[in-house]
Amino acid sequence: MEQWIEFIGNNLILSLIWAALAFMLIFGMIKSRFSTIKLVSPTELTMLVNRQNATVVDIRPEADYKKGHITGAKHLPLNDIVQGQTKGLEKLKATPIIVVCQAGVSAQKAAAALAKQGCDPVTVLQGGMNSWLGASLPVVRTK
Repeated sequence: MEQWIEFIGNNLILSLIWAALAFMLIFGMIKSRFSTIKLVSPTELTMLVNRQNATVVDIRPEADYKKGHITGAKHLPLNDIVQGQTKGLEKLKATPIIVVCQAGVSAQKAAAALAKQGCDPVTVLQGGMNSWLGASLPVVRTK
């Protein structure tokens, strides 16, 4: 025990960084465990669309959406969702909604906003379009 105290005293900055990283890791795991927004894989997304008639909402910029998107995905920019302008989603609030972005990071913010607006259940594609393309799944291109 004395060695730990001596080590922490001699390496205070390193010890504080380690403690902060440990706190962030534990906090992130607890937050994801109790979050109402769940992550789904590309396979689970396909099953949700086929079995539960889930709606895919693509929040990427329009140029990226036109380059390639999931079949049947509705394009709705992140800013519109955050501002509450969810045209076309009012009728779909009781059906599963899957939010897709490029890497799966900004979709969390959109999913939280949709959940606050009464959509349930809301999920996020883990890894975003990168994971969809990485699984060699089909995309639709528009002009």
